[in-house]
Amino acid sequence: MTRLRTAHTPDGRHLEASHVLEAPADDAWDLLVDTTRWPEWSPLVNGVESTDRRVRTGTTGRVRVSGVWVSFRIADCSERRWAWRISGVPVAAHRVDDLEGGRCRIVFELPLHAVGTAPVCLRALERLEELLVE
Repeated sequence: MTRLRTAHTPDGRHLEASHVLEAPADDAWDLLVDTTRWPEWSPLVNGVESTDRRVRTGTTGRVRVSGVWVSFRIADCSERRWAWRISGVPVAAHRVDDLEGGRCRIVFELPLHAVGTAPVCLRALERLEELLVE
């Protein structure tokens, strides 16, 4: 089930794009934090250079979006949630909720200035599900 809703997050009021899928939360988390795999599921990211293969608070690097390299920094990474900034601007947080029974919910928390990216996030959630259920 895919869903869009407004919610209060650790970073304030955001739009949440989420999808429930039949995959263990640990598997979904491992896919989300592996910087080398971002281009596989993100419709916008087509290249990554990072200080860490697995994101953690403080990871930096750059991503190629539409042929342009832009810098990023992971502002926070804890408890199956990471938030990042691109060129210093908060763009999203990514979270995995364990629903037990081999199911999880992947959530993209979008700041209100980034709600226009919701359709892209919904496509990313579909791609994540494709990768996780293979």
